[in-house]
Amino acid sequence: MIRVINAAFVKSSSTIAEAADESVMEVAFLGRSNVGKSSLINALCSKKQLAKSSSTPGKTQLINFFDIIYENEEKSRFNARFVDLPGFGYAKVSKEKKRGWEEFLNKFIKERLSIRAFIHLIDARHTELDIDKSVNSYINSILRADQKVLNIYTKVDKLTQKERSELLKQEKNPLLVSVLKKYGIHETNEAIFNLLFKKEI
Repeated sequence: MIRVINAAFVKSSSTIAEAADESVMEVAFLGRSNVGKSSLINALCSKKQLAKSSSTPGKTQLINFFDIIYENEEKSRFNARFVDLPGFGYAKVSKEKKRGWEEFLNKFIKERLSIRAFIHLIDARHTELDIDKSVNSYINSILRADQKVLNIYTKVDKLTQKERSELLKQEKNPLLVSVLKKYGIHETNEAIFNLLFKKEI
């Protein structure tokens, strides 16, 4: 079984110059504010307070770095890093500040060579929002040959059985998670590990 056996906060960054080094492969988590990024990172790492979420959606404007050690079935260990990007869609800041923030994020995402996977978190209750479609299109437009994108649908515990069935029809083998119900966490860790370390994928 693939699992995270160690996870540690490295640093926060508000500029590219302050960012962590690029010594290990990175997984960048992105999604709308309040989609559950911090909660999912904590669940993947089995640490409740590793990634801290803000009570005000869109308030956090820092990139947070976490060093991760995965262990596989053979007890081999693999180093990686989770990168928690600021949530988008809710921030109540001036247009000038928002523009500067977006330019910083765009530059970081495009130029960060150590990013090998983008994890786009989508609220399972709201799968057709224009902002999520735009983010998906943007990430795919700048994707390098050595990078992958993985869509993960959060908060599936809030869906009815009918709504879940509809979601399963929309996308082939979607990754569905619920941090509250501890559903899909192992499958998500497996998927991330495979993106990083399985050459055939």
